[in-house]
Parts: sequence; structure tokens; C-alpha cells
Amino acid sequence: MKALQVIKPFEMAFIDVAEPVVTKPTDVLVQTEYVGICGSDMHIYHGSNPLATLPRVPGHEVVGRVLEVGQEVQGLKAGDKVVVEPIRYCGECYACRKGQPNVCEQLSVFGVHEDGGMRERFVVAEKQLHKVADHTPLEEAVLIEPYTIGAQAVYRGELQAGETLLIQGAGPIGICILKMAKLMDARVIISDLDPAKLSYAKELGADEVVNVNEQNLLEAVNQWTDGVGVNVSIDAVCIPLTFKNSIDAVSVAGRVVVLSFGEEAIELAPLPITKKELSIKGSRLQTFQFENVVKLVNAGKLQQQGLISHTFSLHEAKETFEFIEKNPNEVRKVILKVGE
Repeated sequence: MKALQVIKPFEMAFIDVAEPVVTKPTDVLVQTEYVGICGSDMHIYHGSNPLATLPRVPGHEVVGRVLEVGQEVQGLKAGDKVVVEPIRYCGECYACRKGQPNVCEQLSVFGVHEDGGMRERFVVAEKQLHKVADHTPLEEAVLIEPYTIGAQAVYRGELQAGETLLIQGAGPIGICILKMAKLMDARVIISDLDPAKLSYAKELGADEVVNVNEQNLLEAVNQWTDGVGVNVSIDAVCIPLTFKNSIDAVSVAGRVVVLSFGEEAIELAPLPITKKELSIKGSRLQTFQFENVVKLVNAGKLQQQGLISHTFSLHEAKETFEFIEKNPNEVRKVILKVGE
């Protein structure tokens, strides 16, 4: 069986690996159909993902079909469409007991800490799989995992209907956040450097867009909110400037959510945080978001609407990673077709 492995930074190859087999009663053997390429996969390719070890078979945005199930598996059968929930956790540590298994002390992420979905077949436990309706296209289902990232971000921001939200960054994750926020009837202003990305965000329902090459973000937010500031700011860019903008852009009692593994130090004055009594939260992966997102996708309430800009075959993966590197302004979400 073939798998795509990142051997070392900027070097990947197709390798022969052993056929996965069902050995535990809760195991499920899955045929991979599509895998999305995430920014974190690109960081694995670069060797700059601080959580991944090399060599590694990447891929955590995975949809496939069940081939075989263990004797204790009851919710799935051969032929079912499934999406992978990529986290494994202990269920016993403080984070797990607190209901945050996404930051489990022994967390293992499919495609990051362990080999992922850029291979023809794999075995995972039944609890890591969610059944997708037969009528849902696989090309829609492959976006379920990214949508859960958006769902987690708005959950961490405690976003409510009618509230105002600033999203910095109109890339795939920013768009997933936008989609989830609009389903909640929030008002959204989104910023980016790329006018094409902002135009796309506007098509998807953004109430206001800001090209930060042409406008001062804080002035635009101030004008849009009549001087109040946004209730929630979600930073999907995650550089020192955007983090500081989040602090300055939110209203009193506002919430700031950060999605970043950046290690660059940020200098902040504590006064605005205290004066406005802000809540500042990280958002990592997701906690129990899959069930709701799967329902939304099955019901057609979440559709990709052009978010997938390119589809390549798994055997073109090396060229695909290079294409993404060289054409960042042409790419939204790229997926790899694995199944025939």
C-alpha cells in the first residue's frame, strides 16, 4: 500500500507501507477518499510545525468509506461514508475531566503526532469516526473537520446572535469561522490583504470587509460599530500586530480568540485588558463540535460554495504542495483525491 511521507523539511516521497488490519474489537478499516491540505500540513512539509515529528504521513482532514469493522463496532458498517475526528485523548487527565480533551496531556493528533490520511487505507477506533449521510457528496464532507475549527473558535468566543465579530484573515479558516458565525446570525467584519479573498468573503455574507493595505483596521471597526468596538475578535492571522489589533478592536466585556502556534513574543500593555475586562482565549482543534457540524453539512446548511479551489490526485501530492507554495493567491482550499 502507498503512503505519502514527509521525510524531512521540503522532502516527501511515496513509500510502501504495510496494509492496515483490524486487530481490536473497536477498530474500523477505512478506504481514504479525499484529504484536505491544511496550513498545518504545509508547516509539516516545511519542518516548522512545532508539534509534528518527522518522518510523518500527514493529513487530518479526511473523509473515506468503511471497509471492515471490529466485532464490537455497532454504529458503522462496510460502505458507510465517514469523516475522521483526528484527536485521541486519555479521558482521565485534568483537561479531559474538565471537558477539554483537545488539550489532553497525552493528546495525539492523526496526521501530526501519528501518521494520518495521505495513504490509501488506515485503521482508527470507531469513536474517531462520524458517519456522513449517503446523499452528502464526499467533496462536501472533506470540509467537515475545517468547519469544526471554525465552530470551536466561535464557541470559545461565546459568540451570540446579533453580536459583532471581527475576523482577521480571510483564508480557509477565516472563511470557516465566517460561515459558522453567519449561521448564528452574528454581524461580521473581516480583514485581509488580498482583495480577492475579501470579495469572496463578501459573497459568503460578510457584512463588512477591510483591506488593511488600504484602510486602517481600527478606524474601520470604530466606524462600523459606532465607536463601540466588536464584541468578539478572532485572530486567524496570529502575528503580533493582529493580536494587538484584537485587544484594541474589542468592546468592553469583549472576548479575544487566538488560533496560533506562533512562538514570537508579543508586548502588550495590561491596562486595556483590565479596563475593558477582556477575556482572552486560545482555540485549538475542537471539543465535541463534529456531531453538530456533520448535521449541518448533511442538511445542506454548510456548503463549500467555491471554498475548494483545486483538486489533485494523491499521486500528484508532491507537485500539489509545490503549487500551493508558488501560488498562494490562487489557492483557497486544495484537496487530494485518493479513492478511485
